Amino acid sequence: MIHLQGLTFRRGERDILRGVDLNVKPGEHWAILGRNGCGKSTVLEMIMGYLYPTSGKIDVLGNRYGQVDLREIRKKIGYISPSLIEKMTLRDPLWEIVASGAFAYLRFYEEVEDEVRERAYLELERVGLRSLAELPFSTLSQGERKKALLARTMMASPQLIILDEPCAGLDLFEREKFLHSLSELASTNLSILYVTHHIEEIVPLFTHVALMSQGQLVASGLKHDVLTPDKLQEAYDLPLEIKWKDDRPWIEVGKGHGL
Repeated sequence: MIHLQGLTFRRGERDILRGVDLNVKPGEHWAILGRNGCGKSTVLEMIMGYLYPTSGKIDVLGNRYGQVDLREIRKKIGYISPSLIEKMTLRDPLWEIVASGAFAYLRFYEEVEDEVRERAYLELERVGLRSLAELPFSTLSQGERKKALLARTMMASPQLIILDEPCAGLDLFEREKFLHSLSELASTNLSILYVTHHIEEIVPLFTHVALMSQGQLVASGLKHDVLTPDKLQEAYDLPLEIKWKDDRPWIEVGKGHGL
């Protein structure tokens, strides 16, 4: 599904990535954790083909980057990032925002086929937003907009979903609703890559974790193997304890390190 080998990325005098290796198999759901500036979002942008590595190899969905039309690969990937909402036309009706995902458009400039419109309504129903379908996108709350983008990603029946801090800015209630919607949409043949700053967002849906620090992977693998106090302290430079409840991790910060 995804194979990253020896990725480096240098911007000016700064090394953003320093030899990242990552393998994601079909049906695996990964969360990527790490401090600000550790390279999490850079990895996602390289998988999307928006950034090119200084060195290393990228294989996504069986295709080697540099030997394939990236526009065709992106059609098979659902992508949610902080910048995506900013690119939407707020006066467009919600169903049209969702329907545009079938073609990787930002908006329509021609009449939408009835079949595509009905599919958009179906995806909105799956995330609990069908009753808002005719409303302008601008009238939705932040949580509703995030769920709408999740519905939009499903319009193209993607093989891979990439989410860059999708719960940023959401209150506790909206965050939990979004995570529930994501879990409902996920399937065994769909892989997920999810960047977050909050360990408690790693709900039972997620099977694996990649832990990053200073442009490198500290650890990657099954979440119970990676989310240990020693590995978390290496990544965050803090004394941390972790507790599990219903296959979901919760973090506690200890004293020390100048806190």
